[in-house]
Amino acid sequence: MFQPKKKRPRIRKTMSGLIALALLSSLVLPSVAGAEPMEPSQVQFTDVSVQAGQSVHVPVTLKQPHYAAVTAYNMQIDYDSSALEIVRITPKYVGGNLPSIVENNEENFHYKIDNEAGWVRIIWADFTAGEHPVPVEQQLFDIEVKAKNNAAPGTKKLTVNREDAEHWSFTNVDYENYTELSGGTITITAANSGGDNSGSTPTPNPGNSSGGGGSVSPTSPVVTPVPSTPAVTKGVDIYVNGQKQEQSATATTSTVNNQVTTTIHVDNDKVINQIGSGLRTLLLPITGTGKGAVVGELNGKLVKTMEGSNAEVVIQTDSGTYTLPANQIQVDQIHNQFGGTTPLEDITIQIAIAPSAASKQTAIQAAADKLENTTVIAAPVDFEVKAIWNGQQVNVDRFNSYVERTITLPEGVDGSKITTGVVLQPDGSLLHVPTKVIKGNGQDSAIINSLTNSTYALIYHPATFSDVTNHWSRDDVQDLASRLIVQGTGENVFAPDRSITRAEFTAVLLRGLGLHAPRSTEAASFTDVKTGSWYEDEVQTAVSYGLISGYADDSFRPNSEISRAEALTIVSRAMKLVGLAQADASETTSLLSTYSDSAKVQAWAAEPVASAIKQELVQGADGKLMSDADISRAQSAAIVKRLLAKAGLI
Repeated sequence: MFQPKKKRPRIRKTMSGLIALALLSSLVLPSVAGAEPMEPSQVQFTDVSVQAGQSVHVPVTLKQPHYAAVTAYNMQIDYDSSALEIVRITPKYVGGNLPSIVENNEENFHYKIDNEAGWVRIIWADFTAGEHPVPVEQQLFDIEVKAKNNAAPGTKKLTVNREDAEHWSFTNVDYENYTELSGGTITITAANSGGDNSGSTPTPNPGNSSGGGGSVSPTSPVVTPVPSTPAVTKGVDIYVNGQKQEQSATATTSTVNNQVTTTIHVDNDKVINQIGSGLRTLLLPITGTGKGAVVGELNGKLVKTMEGSNAEVVIQTDSGTYTLPANQIQVDQIHNQFGGTTPLEDITIQIAIAPSAASKQTAIQAAADKLENTTVIAAPVDFEVKAIWNGQQVNVDRFNSYVERTITLPEGVDGSKITTGVVLQPDGSLLHVPTKVIKGNGQDSAIINSLTNSTYALIYHPATFSDVTNHWSRDDVQDLASRLIVQGTGENVFAPDRSITRAEFTAVLLRGLGLHAPRSTEAASFTDVKTGSWYEDEVQTAVSYGLISGYADDSFRPNSEISRAEALTIVSRAMKLVGLAQADASETTSLLSTYSDSAKVQAWAAEPVASAIKQELVQGADGKLMSDADISRAQSAAIVKRLLAKAGLI
């Protein structure tokens, strides 16, 4: 029935109208003269990571203009069959009350997999005269992909030949809909050598963020591991606004895949009734679990109540603490992901702290070994938030503001031997996240602030440079170098007085803030940012967070030296992200007036420069701001460090 590439399948007499429709020459419904969509629809294959020998879910979503509702689509997805195989396709939208259709059931959704040739064909059509087109933004289906046991580490791509109508066509009742495609990268990591305690299918990376930067991932099926030991349940005390609430929760402990997991089930209604609208902090303390995983469970109704009170939930364990403002869980987005009609009390929110799987520990150690003079301090820890309803799962991966988590160091581990926390990237590298170490009576701890959830580790990476030994910037430069924020220009050399380019300054600021990926997939369009350049990803990330905007001629000028005024303008935008107050109009005039060259500060830079002065990020020299002068590498390091310290991130 299906053939890959150029061969046109025969249409059997027993086929439904869907298959006949999908395989006719162009798959275009009768067009209306002059009916053309004003903007293209967007199909996204989520980018994911997967270990060799494991499977992963790839949500496929459609976002379209309200006037271009899709009533039929057809696509053939090609992949490298030597490394990947498709396990199944799960429809997420079939239209109205029409049934979800599985393979070979000839209804309005149909798919065919050919793992030998390396393609899968998906076809859908609305047979209700346009009454059930695809909604404006909707997950179409889910692809479960398995990386073969012998798959080599690297990246593979799910691709579509969009020039062939048999392989790619989206149709509206009035016209053929122009639809763009993005994503589909699958990063394959080495197979685990044993002892992986994850016990679950890897989850997809976050999709597009909405509004202010927080995001939840598309839904994926829940994988429920089977406990290997009987579950033990007992009553536990929790704390509301610091007051003990006896027997308002239960804790269930069991062992899954050699991992001891304790799950705290909150009595949601009891807590809501006790606190009314005055809830500020809900503390779930669980001790005595050692290296085990701890999961706090609330329902969507309680989270929504907490959100209205600007409250936070705190999970406190032997290995760490997770402090999460309820409004960062974004329960309304989650509710919409599940259809928008589900009672909030039926949605389970899980907040977890768990020791990282052995495979991640190995990857972190391997990455540290590639860095010079680097030691991993204590075992890495995973922090995650997810919502579950009716066998489906949504991962909460990104936040609108920095969220705090604490890693408690084992007894005997000296916190002064930590230079920073790091996050493990899909490519196996380690990157800085804002971290500060707190001394304790018996155990030190590291506080990490991040805009995402991930696997975090602590490292010791002392750095020195021969040319800053007697330089005013020595402490700032060496501190940021030990945090992997700045780098030298050669062996043991930093070149502190050298000017810094716009691209270099942007990269340093992003590393300092711990921003390692764009908050959305909206592409930056600068005429002079070349594809494949070292700074391409940094520019994309900075644009997505509103830190840079470029020039009127649509250029960014990445290799031009950046002035102090330009640098402080970017920093002032970062101040909003970290919650630092900026100067208002009256303060701007007053703050600038104390410098003899304030008249040289251009109008567009006045408020940003004044804001930097207000927060003591810059001080000037000899009573001058020198706003038009180039900023040096040392000055850049000092300003970024002051920004992070003033915001309490380091």
